[in-house]
Amino acid sequence: MTEEAVKTIELPSSESAIALAGPHEANLKTLSRQTGAKLVMRGQELLITGKEKPVERCFQVVRSLQPYWEQGKNISQAEIMTAFQAQDTGRLEDYQDLQKDILAQTRKGEQVRAQTFRQRQYIKAIQSHDVTFCTGPAGTGKTFLATILAVQALLQGEYQRLILTRPAVEAGEKLGFLPGDLQEKVNPFLRPLYDALYELIDPEKIPDLMSKGIIEIAPLAYMRGRTLNNAFVIVDEAQNTTPAQMKMVLTRLGFSSRMVVTGDITQTDLPHNQKSGLVTALEILESVEGIAICQFSQNDVVRHPLVQRIVDAYEKYEM
Repeated sequence: MTEEAVKTIELPSSESAIALAGPHEANLKTLSRQTGAKLVMRGQELLITGKEKPVERCFQVVRSLQPYWEQGKNISQAEIMTAFQAQDTGRLEDYQDLQKDILAQTRKGEQVRAQTFRQRQYIKAIQSHDVTFCTGPAGTGKTFLATILAVQALLQGEYQRLILTRPAVEAGEKLGFLPGDLQEKVNPFLRPLYDALYELIDPEKIPDLMSKGIIEIAPLAYMRGRTLNNAFVIVDEAQNTTPAQMKMVLTRLGFSSRMVVTGDITQTDLPHNQKSGLVTALEILESVEGIAICQFSQNDVVRHPLVQRIVDAYEKYEM
């Protein structure tokens, strides 16, 4: 019989143990599932047992996550999977850089940074291109990270305006069936954009910024006929644009402006016979200089761990 290998890690505090274990020990279960090692948390001591290679691999990944758990910070499933990717591909140095590169802090004091290598590539693409497309499933940070960068650029005076827009198409609903005036009708469709802003800007200040035209949140139809100069523009849920709408919004880009277009091409709410403007744009603009195209997968999901498994299950079903 092969002798069982054992590794122990002493954690500096109960907060560290809670951060590493995750909600209902979800992180320990992920580490065990990915390596085959058994993990047991005893107070502030983590015990890793099993065959030698799985135990060593698990031990190294836990060590690479130390900058997070040492300070009692929550560790996402995406961060764990990125740690495995770094370990298995010899990119631990890149992973350490990713851990140190903090984009911003939310109003609650939480640090915002890339949690996967693809997210880091996406951030760099936005920073270095006038137009960036990003596709991928829900929960991968497409809109949130773009909004973080946009708000930072706005506050630093790089742009005069922040414009967030999306088509008012959602799960078969039509605006005519919704109560209220036009603004009240479109607000439900724009809610996710407000939510991202609230993480960074005091909600009480946003109406004043909107009244001054510094921040604009509006349906895509409001962009027609305009030239968007000196603005950071985010087009969200772009999979629900028609090809004509996508061409319209892309050609609104003015001088000293930047645009980020995000969407999930597997979640189109357009009629079945209508091709998505996002899909068309990706085909047409793939090789155009000055445009970056980023693609996220289920491995980049940074929401509840179950979201990643749901996305994965749907992808397998639809193959």
